[in-house]
Amino acid sequence: MKADVTQQQSLLELALLDAEIGRIEHRTKNLVEQAALDDAQSALREANDRLAALQIALEDIDAQVAKFETEIDGVRQREDRDRALLDGGTVDAKQLTELQHELDTLQRRQASLEDLQLEVMERREELAAEQVRELAAVDDLQSVLTDAQRACDEARTDLAQQRHQSVTRRDALVAAIDEALASLYERQRARGGVGAGQLQGRRCGACRIEIDKGELARIAAAADDDVLRCPECSAILLRVKGPGA
Repeated sequence: MKADVTQQQSLLELALLDAEIGRIEHRTKNLVEQAALDDAQSALREANDRLAALQIALEDIDAQVAKFETEIDGVRQREDRDRALLDGGTVDAKQLTELQHELDTLQRRQASLEDLQLEVMERREELAAEQVRELAAVDDLQSVLTDAQRACDEARTDLAQQRHQSVTRRDALVAAIDEALASLYERQRARGGVGAGQLQGRRCGACRIEIDKGELARIAAAADDDVLRCPECSAILLRVKGPGA
């Protein structure tokens, strides 16, 4: 096959453009900003899980405090009843001793319950302070997540615009290239991923493999409009300068 130099230059530009589109698509699939967004979402989920666990712990402690209050109130009512009996002066000596013993027991029980309640309330204060800190952390992480989402959206929009521009340019190039040459290029791309590459010294720009001296001599002897193939990867081997060169 033959193709004039301008056609080969257009094909080289097309190959470079396809490589650029490939890089854009790779970056879109492996977006750094998406990784940062995933990390932010994960951190926020973990913080919310910790916050939910703290809320459950606080509710459990509140239930314990309420239980202690009920028990303490019951002890106090019992004490009030016993004191009322003592103050009434209607009990005999045996009952008096028993009531006094019961009052001593009730006072010890009340003191023990109040000590336990105090420990639980102190633990509640610690958890409440931790909850405040976690709420602040959630707010900060939400802000980080919002920023990460914005950065990710902007990156995707920018890449989509770049891809659109490149694809538009590609369509124009393909339309201007000889149909047989373009078909050969697309068939090669379908087989190996790279349809054409520039000859760079002794190396094929498509597969990056050095070409042996015998093949290089054959290539050097070929006419400028001959369409050559790389002996290693079969990509179209272009001996023209790249765009802007």
